[in-house]
Amino acid sequence: MGSNGGSPAFSVQARPCGVHNGSKIISVEAGMFDPLMTYDVMVVGGGNAGLCAAITARQTGASVLLLEQAPRELRGGNSRHTRNLRVIHDTPSEFLREVYLEDEYWGDLARVTGGNTDENLSRIMINESAGVTHWMAQCGARFQRSPSGTMNPSRKTAFLLGGGKALLNAYYLTAERLGVDILYDTEVRSLPLDDGFAREVKVVAHGVPTTVCAKAVVVSSGSFQANIDWLKHYWGEAADHFLIRGTAYAKGQILKDLLDQDVAPMGNPAQCHIVAVDARAPKFDGGIVTRLDCVPFSIVVDQNIRRIYDEGADIGPRRYAIWGRLVAQCQNQIAYAVFDSRAEGFFRPSIYPPIRAQTITELAGKLALDPPTLVATIHAFNSAVRSGTLDGNGPSHWQTEGITPPKTRWALPIDTPPFNSYPLGPGITFSYLGVKVDENARVLMTDGRPSGNIFAAGAIMAANVLGQGYLAGMGMTIGTVFGRIAGREAAKYANH
Repeated sequence: MGSNGGSPAFSVQARPCGVHNGSKIISVEAGMFDPLMTYDVMVVGGGNAGLCAAITARQTGASVLLLEQAPRELRGGNSRHTRNLRVIHDTPSEFLREVYLEDEYWGDLARVTGGNTDENLSRIMINESAGVTHWMAQCGARFQRSPSGTMNPSRKTAFLLGGGKALLNAYYLTAERLGVDILYDTEVRSLPLDDGFAREVKVVAHGVPTTVCAKAVVVSSGSFQANIDWLKHYWGEAADHFLIRGTAYAKGQILKDLLDQDVAPMGNPAQCHIVAVDARAPKFDGGIVTRLDCVPFSIVVDQNIRRIYDEGADIGPRRYAIWGRLVAQCQNQIAYAVFDSRAEGFFRPSIYPPIRAQTITELAGKLALDPPTLVATIHAFNSAVRSGTLDGNGPSHWQTEGITPPKTRWALPIDTPPFNSYPLGPGITFSYLGVKVDENARVLMTDGRPSGNIFAAGAIMAANVLGQGYLAGMGMTIGTVFGRIAGREAAKYANH
């Protein structure tokens, strides 16, 4: 069984499983894993939600095994790419300014989801968020103090010092010290249910098929956004061109397995959170650094050199998702943001350099677009620009007249070389399909009754709170709050 990891405060006793696939002992991060033994709590998935569940359960004295499909160097799922979480607070702090109270948080969430949210679960999340930063700090998390660093002080979200990777490293270290057994390179193939109970878990650990047992199971293995074949069921061949911003391991195997066994679904399987990213980004794991900020200061054309939307319509975070969906609907799921040298100073550059040329004709050639058509499109745009004044807000009051679609803000003429372009592709962050849970993070069956011993946290149940849309920092908040709830309730179930 698992070791105590140098933490004598916890007494861990293993119990025979009774169902196993041999007695092969496999090395794990914090001890030796023996498939003949039963853990109190098994956590499937080693991202933020899974770690919060594992640490919380272990802090109660439960024996815990965490199964992570990725190798150690790629552990943590999408949490590796996160940077902040949204929390309520009634006083300013060293890393959060002013105040952000429950009703405002709820109003923001209700607005962005269009009411597609469970208010009871949402308010639980909101209220529980008040205490998470203190708990996170106890587990090694560090937050960026304002106004140091490159991020502006925030009123609604706390930024992680070092980002998601630093948080994961701290959590894994804490979990190991507490005596959580961690098994990497382990794919959970199925959780066979018996009247709503997971009696065993079938896994392939380091290439070895085996069966492991636990009194309670927390699933925190994400949704299915990295499963291109599953995406193609709803998006068709367009999904072949999607770029997955996070982990390649989010295939939805456990999600599908549970739904096939009458676990209640939650969310729209045909919808994904999509943002505009640099089309040169890798297929997987590009992360936030591939997101493009240039759109409001550009014109965006498709492969037929048609502008597809008002580039100045929305300047807030919502614009990323707007443009992600627009690009996903373009031919070959690609578009091009075109701007000139005057616009360069108004936005953060991409991790990739822009495609640059001294003339529009030359730029068109580099983009494999028809040069005369691009020249004509830009000439028509420039002719429609009605200038304002360049002040501290830049060309925010400049707009076009007599052109469709209009550009209602930041309509700078494109006439000063060098001319630049970023290719835009659709970047998939997560899908909106998951499992339904109750206020104790217990998974619900299709007939409405709670499952016997299965709990869920993170993206696999996020649609209960975030049925559509997104708020900055929400993914981490959902994972942290419901991870702690799931870990606490799973340990409570195992102990009784």
